[in-house]
Amino acid sequence: MALVSGGMTALVKAQGVTYPPFQLVFIRAMIGLVFILPLIWRHRREMRNVRHPWRNIVRISCNAIALTSNFLAITILPLAMVNAVGFSRPLVTMALAVVMLGERVSRMRWIGACLAFVGVLVVIAPGTASFDAKVLVILLSVVFGALATVQTRALKDENLTVMMVFYTVGLVVITAVPAIMTWQPVRPIDWLPLLGIGLLAQLGQYCFLRAYRLADASVLAPVGYLSIVVVTAVGYFVFGEVPALHVVAGVVIILAALQGAALIEHRR
Repeated sequence: MALVSGGMTALVKAQGVTYPPFQLVFIRAMIGLVFILPLIWRHRREMRNVRHPWRNIVRISCNAIALTSNFLAITILPLAMVNAVGFSRPLVTMALAVVMLGERVSRMRWIGACLAFVGVLVVIAPGTASFDAKVLVILLSVVFGALATVQTRALKDENLTVMMVFYTVGLVVITAVPAIMTWQPVRPIDWLPLLGIGLLAQLGQYCFLRAYRLADASVLAPVGYLSIVVVTAVGYFVFGEVPALHVVAGVVIILAALQGAALIEHRR
């Protein structure tokens, strides 16, 4: 998963210099739509039995904003910073789930979340010369990504096939107009990496679902942290980005807080 994520991130950053984020998201969604067309036809009867259409629409809208702002952030910010701030998404999701869904969270998880948030502040460095206002773009992605996750949790009784189709088709529909308005002619040589973004996105989703069927979440969580190593390496070797010291320090705090809280809670 980490390698696939790193490859897609590299392609997004390289192509984001030429093509706007809405166009990249739209192309990614169209490729995903081609992949699931057989699935739509096979389950066409189930498509008529959507239990929560408006909640699904809200979920897809949040996903569209989150994905577009994430692609933009990858283009304009160092990859290590984007990945590090992205680790705050579970923290925001947890807080929103408590408020919107009434979920209960243990004291240890709250402590870990607060410490991890300190790490995020270290990465962002607000009020210092290191602060970059562009980081607000990735924070937008984090917030709307968390909102989409909360909506997904609330759709527990919705058919999974319906949710998958809603996601892909909805993403195409929502991003179509802004993509057309900002569309840049695609050079023939660029179609291969653009298609690669869509293919790696689908492969990443498959690897994610497959991994969580074969192993426990407690085993996979630490492995997921490898993504920051892979993405940082891509930023350094491919794009010549050297992570700032405060970003490295913040990442260490975030990972230590999240993993430490998980281990302590697991032993109880």
